Amino acid sequence: MDKLVELEILGLSSNHSQSGSFTLVLGEVEGVRRLPIVIGMFEAQAIAIEIEKIIPNRPMTHDLFKSFSDSFKFEVEKIVISEMKEGVFYAQIHSKNEEALVEIDSRPSDAIAIAVRFGAPIFCSENVLSESGIEFTEEEKQENTKKASKSVGSKGAPPKENSLKDFSLDKLNTLLDKAISDEDYEKAARIRDEINKRN
Repeated sequence: MDKLVELEILGLSSNHSQSGSFTLVLGEVEGVRRLPIVIGMFEAQAIAIEIEKIIPNRPMTHDLFKSFSDSFKFEVEKIVISEMKEGVFYAQIHSKNEEALVEIDSRPSDAIAIAVRFGAPIFCSENVLSESGIEFTEEEKQENTKKASKSVGSKGAPPKENSLKDFSLDKLNTLLDKAISDEDYEKAARIRDEINKRN
């Protein structure tokens, strides 16, 4: 089997070339290569709310998968971005219980949304990373990590902190409840951050 390289999530930002899509940037844990993957809005939201630790009113599909797995004593051991064909990435979810180790085919976006819920590591085959990865110098790596981490959960736009600063704490809590109720998790993350600054 091809050598596996561990990756971490560096950022998530809106994709300006494809409306309604996002770019998920994964980085080599012990290296300087980046793997950008274009994903859909739903999967981007699913990843962002788990990273931002926002609890939705109702379980999302990936939360349901985790509850289902927990109920049947299955754990996700790792996810692997295993190959790329004609510009499309493929992944596998490696899960296990006391009796079996099972590999389930998945889109990388769904696999990563599940991995963040289980705290499972994300791996990529060396062949895929060599073919599709982008190499950065150490300085570029630090600069891009700062930029990317600012974009998680913000739909690619900088947070609207100035307008939020004008609201009272009570008003912010009301807005946070409404954003969660409306399932607007990007907005909820910005409001939550503003509340945390004041506490």
